[in-house]
Amino acid sequence: MSLLEFANRFRFDSVDVIDRGKHLPPAVAAALPEEGAIVFLVADDDSDTAAFSQRYGFGLEDCANTIVLRYTKDRMEQYAAIVTLGSRRLDVNGAVKEVLGAKRLSFAKREVATEITGMEFGGITAFGLPSDMRILVDAEVMKRQFVVVGAGCRESKILLDPAVLSKLPNTVVSSLTVPQPEL
Repeated sequence: MSLLEFANRFRFDSVDVIDRGKHLPPAVAAALPEEGAIVFLVADDDSDTAAFSQRYGFGLEDCANTIVLRYTKDRMEQYAAIVTLGSRRLDVNGAVKEVLGAKRLSFAKREVATEITGMEFGGITAFGLPSDMRILVDAEVMKRQFVVVGAGCRESKILLDPAVLSKLPNTVVSSLTVPQPEL
């Protein structure tokens, strides 16, 4: 199944490539490849992963969130973006800490995350990040045929082949998560 056929199953309100700049932050629009990604519109109320999944009937295992972490390495404060599926639990103090080589690690404060990315909280994406920011993509993301990621703002999302993520600068694909515990 092609990316477009997959998108049509969910009746996404897609944006023409030429109009992406009207619906994405400039850095995101510039970093997003024309091929292999579809930008579509969502209501702000449907932007959070759980609400999006419920509204569109899209599984959490096909929604990839981008989280900004603050870490200390070589006595310097640094930031990294982590891309992980909504159905998985991030192993922050184990796998993530190890891959980053971090001494200390925490989630970036909302204000800091939005300031350094230039994106809206709840819509942060791996596209258009500062050029020196490391991006870690969980290996489970790469196993999906297609994933939905943030678009830098809450009124848009991006559907893509996860291979597109691995082509971003400063990106490492690694096992960073464990399954969510059963309730």
